[in-house]
Amino acid sequence: MARSWYSYVGGNPQEPSSYFRASVKPGCITGTTICAIYAPNGDTNPSPFSSNVQRYISDALINLTPQPSLPVGSKKYVYLKQQA
Repeated sequence: MARSWYSYVGGNPQEPSSYFRASVKPGCITGTTICAIYAPNGDTNPSPFSSNVQRYISDALINLTPQPSLPVGSKKYVYLKQQA
């Protein structure tokens, strides 16, 4: 399944409607709030989240690190940023 980057625009971070497709890879990586997710293509918003993506979002908000964190060197699906 094809994936794209989606920027978090606010609202419930567990809802696909809180994200819009980005045309570039995000420059953010770590911080205190969700920045972007790499998720299955939808249209303007990503497709409904798998349980893995939901867990990555939750773990990112708890640990304040890109997810998944293990195994080391794995592809990250959730990036964070510092709040403005």
